[in-house]
Amino acid sequence: MAIFSGFMVFISVDELLPSAREYSQSHLAVYGLIREMIVMALSFIGFM
Repeated sequence: MAIFSGFMVFISVDELLPSAREYSQSHLAVYGLIREMIVMALSFIGFM
């Protein structure tokens, strides 16, 4: 699970955020990234 969440964070930060800045939707992308991290953290807590 940690490896897959690391892949998701990498893809979000490396690919999606620069694209969002290019199309002037960077605030929405950052909010989505934070929401994704919260969901992943809650899913880790749920599997414990």
